[in-house]
Amino acid sequence: MTRNIKNMMDEKKEQTMEIKNSNNKKTKNLVSAVIILSGLFIGSLFVDVVQLVKGSGFSEKNLQKGDLFEAGGKTWVAYDEPIINVKVVTDEFCEKCDPSEALVWLRRMVPTISAQKVDYAGTEGNALREKLSIKTLPAFIFPETIMRTNFYGQMQVLFEKKDNLFSLKTQELGLIPGKYLDLPEIKDSDMILGKRDARVKIYLFSDFQCPYCKMFWKTVRDTMESYADKILLVYKHLPLSFHAQAENAALASFCAGEQEKFWDYADKLYANQSEWSNTQGTQKFKDYAKDIKMNTIQFNKCLNDKKYQDKINADKDTADNFGISGTPSVFINSQFKNGVIGADDLKATIEEELEK
Repeated sequence: MTRNIKNMMDEKKEQTMEIKNSNNKKTKNLVSAVIILSGLFIGSLFVDVVQLVKGSGFSEKNLQKGDLFEAGGKTWVAYDEPIINVKVVTDEFCEKCDPSEALVWLRRMVPTISAQKVDYAGTEGNALREKLSIKTLPAFIFPETIMRTNFYGQMQVLFEKKDNLFSLKTQELGLIPGKYLDLPEIKDSDMILGKRDARVKIYLFSDFQCPYCKMFWKTVRDTMESYADKILLVYKHLPLSFHAQAENAALASFCAGEQEKFWDYADKLYANQSEWSNTQGTQKFKDYAKDIKMNTIQFNKCLNDKKYQDKINADKDTADNFGISGTPSVFINSQFKNGVIGADDLKATIEEELEK
């Protein structure tokens, strides 16, 4: 009896110990969980604090709290748009090729732009020039991420896409190129005045109905007489769409050129611009052909058939390739000028080119 009571007491003691051990184990597990969770929480706070103190960035949690942050004496702004890594192809030795002002404007439109300069003569620069047919400096090359910006959505027409790269049409933005890498081709169909091997070549993009072109024409003609064989003048047609008779005038001038009367006919068109500009059809152009003693049967057929329409379209394409949209526009060798320039300015530029 005494032995049974003792056995029962021992069993009770063992059960009590098991319960105690189980409770201790649960308590230890709970404490461990609390320590782990606390560590994660404190660690998160520690990361946030370290990021702010070191100025290394903001945590995702903080970024979600607002769009403006102050740290390290600076104000940080959060944007919804991605970082746009732009490659600026330029020439460090060309003062006019400095992209700084253009980048200021671009960052107003796309504040997340990060620009990297690329030497146009280097390996990467040459590859970009060839791939994108870059003709002017500076050139701004954007990655595909530009498509995710509001600016691209609103101004897509200002970009030309090639594979996964986007080049900005700078001249359509009114940015005058600092340097041209190529010049228009002199074609057999072009009307030229002077020697092809002249040291200075002038490429004139003009519209017979443009009043500013009329003003500049006299300056060009007088200058040609002054420099004789030292310069070559190449006439390129750019009849503007809002000049109703400009294309007919261009067609007529080509027909005159067929009879080696282009320059006389061009003089006639500019001198009488106010007269024929207010007409319709082609009769007035046929009258001028008769005035300067051309074969009118040949001329009239040429004009009626629009024989040289393809040539005019080719000149338009050339202008577009070089970003030229207004007249008069002129290359004096690699120097480009748009709008009316005075005789003194034109001569000074020619002299500069002759001295090179």
